[in-house]
Amino acid sequence: MTNKVNKILLEIRAGAGGDEAALFAEDLGKMYKNYCKDQGWSFKVKDYTRNKEGGFKTLIIKVKGKGVYSALRHESGVHRVQRVPETESSGRIHTSTASVAVLPVIKPSKVKINDNDLDVNFFRSSGPGGQNVNKVETAVRITHEPSGITVSSQEERSQARNRERAMAMLRGELLEHRRKKKQEKIGSTRKEQIGKAQRAEKIRTYNFPQNRITDHRIGKKWKQLERIMDGDMDVVIRAMKKKLD
Repeated sequence: MTNKVNKILLEIRAGAGGDEAALFAEDLGKMYKNYCKDQGWSFKVKDYTRNKEGGFKTLIIKVKGKGVYSALRHESGVHRVQRVPETESSGRIHTSTASVAVLPVIKPSKVKINDNDLDVNFFRSSGPGGQNVNKVETAVRITHEPSGITVSSQEERSQARNRERAMAMLRGELLEHRRKKKQEKIGSTRKEQIGKAQRAEKIRTYNFPQNRITDHRIGKKWKQLERIMDGDMDVVIRAMKKKLD
């Protein structure tokens, strides 16, 4: 079923690490842009927030093409970079992070959800440390009671946009849930174990001093860091699909 999802929202957000995290978020955006271009997929920036020192705080892209979700869905998670920033005079290696979310754009008719099955709650969005950053309840948490799946969104500034984003996430989660159920019926237990690993805090490390990329979910390393960062991701995508699909 995932092979038939040909449109996604690719969301990249700077995490820990300040200005360096924003620059890393921009580098990830370029990596995915070049990869999508090589695949012949359309790549359109929908929204972004620039960091004043360079890079992106947020970058949201709409990607459309055959098999795009199947190829990129394992990119979701926290990506970590270890490198010496250009502004670092002492040569000290910094560690920064950026998060990637791959949200399938699925027509509501493809994944039918009964509104009576939803428990919807609104709350104030929070910043680092848990402090409330909004005085109004713009954040949304939705629980799909039959499956027990819960999603939440507090990235957007309005309640309506957060709900729309949360519903897109829910449709994607339900799609994945149904795929796993199908695998269970044919006797696969490995899928369930991998499903837990997909939500690990740190999925991949990009180590520039050692010219190495490590994916922690499958325990695989690649030495062609610069080449992969330039968009030549086939070796990574193939390995992810082989181990995690």
